Amino acid sequence: MNITLRNDETVYIRAFEEKDFLEINELNKKEGWNNLVTKHEDTKRAWMNSNVAFVAVANERIIGYCRGLTDGSISLYICELLIDESFRGKGLGQKITFWIHSLYPNTRMELLASSTSHSFYESQQYRPFYGFRKTFEEYDVNMKKEC
Repeated sequence: MNITLRNDETVYIRAFEEKDFLEINELNKKEGWNNLVTKHEDTKRAWMNSNVAFVAVANERIIGYCRGLTDGSISLYICELLIDESFRGKGLGQKITFWIHSLYPNTRMELLASSTSHSFYESQQYRPFYGFRKTFEEYDVNMKKEC
């Protein structure tokens, strides 16, 4: 899928392939997403098991990606959307999320935003909602013993 950016540059969106992971990990590193970088094998496994996994390519290098999960009917959850800083503000994030949502038009798209990305989603008319997050390690020790 070819997408034309606001500056008339063309970017190719395609399905993730395992060979893409090194470049994806480099983008994560540049962005400071250290948890994904540190958990390299877990992050790669997440990509391999995601049914929504696309990369954006320009000049033969990956300049962005979107990874998520969907049931195809109700929920489309975007786990990560990352655009290389040099390609931000050109419409790529908006176009890639629209294109992915068009693959699953009966779903509602849900995602989490950071303190630095929430303004992008607000500008795209996403509605804010309240969510929670917890890792397994954060459970009370007694709960772990009981189960």
